[in-house]
Amino acid sequence: MKQEPSTLYAKLLGETAVIPWQQLQPFFAKGALLWVAPELDLIAVAEAVAENDTARVSAWMAAEQVAKVSESRALAFFEADAQLWAVVVAPWILIQDRASH
Repeated sequence: MKQEPSTLYAKLLGETAVIPWQQLQPFFAKGALLWVAPELDLIAVAEAVAENDTARVSAWMAAEQVAKVSESRALAFFEADAQLWAVVVAPWILIQDRASH
């Protein structure tokens, strides 16, 4: 039996957009970007962050599937002129590079 998406999931899905790395750089400088591994569902991660699901988020972080954007990753996005999927879950912006997946 397939579970229907939650209302929050649907809301976050509707707020997801592709954004160029150049527009995300100020948020990187503020430390407000979270990178989400391409094998994860960006919206499911955003939902867990919004719901303060520390168990799931901590597990992803421990597995290095969710992390604050590192300087090396930021440089790679800059050099590639990356277009990233993004969704805001204040105070964070969660980003995912689907081009490499």
